Amino acid sequence: MINLENHRSLVVSKKKENKTFFNRLKKSKIKDLDEVIHHSHTEVFSQINCLECANCCKTTSPMLFNPDIERLAKNLKMKISDFHEKYLRIDEDGDYVFQSTPCPFLGEDNYCKVYDDRPKACREYPHTNRKNMAQILDLTFKNITVCPAVFRIVEKLKMLI
Repeated sequence: MINLENHRSLVVSKKKENKTFFNRLKKSKIKDLDEVIHHSHTEVFSQINCLECANCCKTTSPMLFNPDIERLAKNLKMKISDFHEKYLRIDEDGDYVFQSTPCPFLGEDNYCKVYDDRPKACREYPHTNRKNMAQILDLTFKNITVCPAVFRIVEKLKMLI
């Protein structure tokens, strides 16, 4: 079982170390960085069940793009304008996000009520198996605080790199 209090404590205790690691990682231009991160991603996610945590759904809102909004509105049999009004707001970066957290589609059992139609950002979260990881190291560093799996992936990376 994932203990989020323990996770938060670990994140705080390793913040400076992780910041230093990511600064070094950004400068290093490691040729096989994707391969190393993807291997750690696969290993960590073979041991973690996201349904035990769902901290991402409880604490952050994904960016929603027009295809996401259209797909969700259609799934919910709503007009797009009604979906906007009921669920969305524009954040400080000008992106569509959910009005509140936790996600309005997160069930008490941590299952997503719109899983098959979930936004692209949710499908790809925590983004540790994407190509060109060097381009999203700042996002990966940020996701350490939200996702215990990302924290574990980074801990593995620190031993490998």
